[in-house]
Amino acid sequence: MAVDQTNSPSAGSNTNGRRRNLIFALVVGAVILIGAVAFWIYSSTYESTDDAQVDGHLNGITARIDGQVIAVHAEENQSVKAGDLLVELDPRDYQVALEQAQAQLLKAQAEVRVAGSNVPIARSASETSLSTSHAEISDTEAGVAAAERDQAAAASRLQEVQANNARAQADVARYKSLVEKDEVSRSQYDQVVATAKALAASVDSARSSAESAQKIVEQRRAQLDQARSQLQLANVSAPNQVAISRANLQSGQANVKAKQADVDRAALDLSYCRIVSPVTGVVSKRTAEVGEHVSKGQRILTVADLSDLWVTANFKESQLRQMHPGQSVTVSVDAFGQDFDGTVEAMPGATGSISSLLPPENATGNYVKVVQRLPVRIHLKPGQQGLDRLRPGMSVVPKVWLK
Repeated sequence: MAVDQTNSPSAGSNTNGRRRNLIFALVVGAVILIGAVAFWIYSSTYESTDDAQVDGHLNGITARIDGQVIAVHAEENQSVKAGDLLVELDPRDYQVALEQAQAQLLKAQAEVRVAGSNVPIARSASETSLSTSHAEISDTEAGVAAAERDQAAAASRLQEVQANNARAQADVARYKSLVEKDEVSRSQYDQVVATAKALAASVDSARSSAESAQKIVEQRRAQLDQARSQLQLANVSAPNQVAISRANLQSGQANVKAKQADVDRAALDLSYCRIVSPVTGVVSKRTAEVGEHVSKGQRILTVADLSDLWVTANFKESQLRQMHPGQSVTVSVDAFGQDFDGTVEAMPGATGSISSLLPPENATGNYVKVVQRLPVRIHLKPGQQGLDRLRPGMSVVPKVWLK
């Protein structure tokens, strides 16, 4: 006998079970859809990358002079403050160089003092030379005038003696004819003859005196010409001597400045024997050892400046569409699982590959498109707890909030 299953209890339970399964499936599907939509909306509010790290200033400490290391006051991972002594070099050679430079400076300063005293001496000597030349000209001119007066007097005397001699000779000729006629006595004639001879001798003497006076005039005039030449020479040489003295003084002063620069240079070199930390940070990569000879420019250790740290995040170029400076960033540090707040400080100027040592040359071979990454600089907000634990090179995961 057949049984009607449409109204049986088992048929109703099966129908209800299928209805519940359908409702559950619809609810689960709705939850999944809502979750997917919510996740999509949430993920579109930020950009993230795991290609990021903490960056900072790594200050390479180098030797500024050549020298032998005599002491090292810093170890790896040691915290130091700005101004702390790190390394000492042997200062003896540079101390000697400084003393030599100081001695040269003292010598140059002494030469300047001598040159400075020579300037008024040269000026006084020039003034004395000029005044002496003027006085000598005045004296020589007076001597010329006196010699000319003496020469004129000698010429007048010669003319007078010549006139007297001519008259005496005429008297001799007249008395000779008179004595022959016995009109005058022989004694008178002899007296006239003696007078004539005396006057003739006076003519020769007067002529010699006149010639001598003329020569004296010529000598005095020559002396006057010489005195005038000396005055002209003094007028030219006197300013030159003063100028030369001043030039020597200026040259000495310039030499003093050069020697002072040598002293300053030697003092700087001596100060470089004590190598101090320029910043506050942690020592790393120490290579200096006692007894080692270091060269100028050789790096001896590195100090990581922990007071100014930032994050360099290498985002894909497709992630930069809505990114700009000033956006908030959440930085998760892998080392100790702590999040820090920050902001986008600067957008990149070029991709990482184009800034590398050997940038790709796509035009020289087969081109394969590769998504490029660009370094974005993220500033960490100061005052957050745990910032002092960050070290350059730590891996981080930043989230840049776009909304």
